[in-house]
Amino acid sequence: MRGRGQRRPRRPRPLAGDAADPEGLAAMLRGFLDHRRVRHYSEHTVLTQEFQLVPFLDWCAERGITRPGEVTRPVLERYQRHLFHWRKANGRPLSFATQKARLMAVRSFFRWLARQHHIAYNPASELELPRTEHRLPQHVLTAPEAEQVIRQADVGDALGLRDRAILETLYSTGMRRMEVCGLALYDLDAERGTVVVRQGKGRKDRVIPIGARAVAWIERYLAEVRPSLVVEPDSGALYLSADGEPLTPDHLTGRVSRYVTAAGLSKRGSCHLFRHTMATLMLEGGADVRFIQQMLGHRSLETTEIYTHVSIRTLKAIHTATHPAHLERHPAGAAAAASPVAELSADREDLLAELATEAADEEG
Repeated sequence: MRGRGQRRPRRPRPLAGDAADPEGLAAMLRGFLDHRRVRHYSEHTVLTQEFQLVPFLDWCAERGITRPGEVTRPVLERYQRHLFHWRKANGRPLSFATQKARLMAVRSFFRWLARQHHIAYNPASELELPRTEHRLPQHVLTAPEAEQVIRQADVGDALGLRDRAILETLYSTGMRRMEVCGLALYDLDAERGTVVVRQGKGRKDRVIPIGARAVAWIERYLAEVRPSLVVEPDSGALYLSADGEPLTPDHLTGRVSRYVTAAGLSKRGSCHLFRHTMATLMLEGGADVRFIQQMLGHRSLETTEIYTHVSIRTLKAIHTATHPAHLERHPAGAAAAASPVAELSADREDLLAELATEAADEEG
């Protein structure tokens, strides 16, 4: 079952080949996907892998390859070249990130086939994946620009006030759009200034700080707007649509994108623009990359894995000291930001590149 607010990937077209052959690629793919479900992979992940593997099975069927044992490493290398030269309807090639994702799905599929003894050896074990670009975010807002976008929401209108609370949440926390859509009423702890992100990417929960200003706008939305949007039975979702339903990621993207456009900036983007902006401005404010990684729900860099578990109190102090949207700046936060832990070296470019890759994945 999908998490609240999570978009379901498109269903792939029917598989080519003989679906009735129990030893065929199509039957093996069904077994692979069922194994993923049994191992408690999310339905979103399972459908994504299916979507990435169907083109490979179609390509094999066109060449008379119907069973896993007929796939060799040269065959996989031919498929890799096919992905490189293939062109979409608009004439553009597949991005290297997309090529890599499809090949990684193939590699996972054949690793499973070998472990289940459906094939004698894994022809994809030494498949060399394409190197992807480490691009920095194309657009990042400055603090004044972020404020300009946020002010576009008409707080005199019910939905405008809701949107102001959403924009403040995105800016303060850097949450993914799916995570914002999935917020429940009980996830916000206004007194402590924290919010629980449940079942984020990788099915992981995390507790992160949220600024006092964002909390103030959320509380105003809860008092003045949400009661008029609720349709019984109440879903418990924090942010509701005009129809009383939890917001969907695509709807949220459209709303935020319109505010960015209305601000009249020479920059474009939506929810991920605020995610980039939050991370960049906190880095510029002096926050150590590991604190921001915890905010964003990223895995720690290999060189800093020992610092993965950061106290929420320390993280809250860092957030207060380095995020530009605040009601007042506390001396304790500034002291925490200048602590020896925060002075450890970190690779800012890797963090920002990971954000850019996330954005590309969402757009894909």
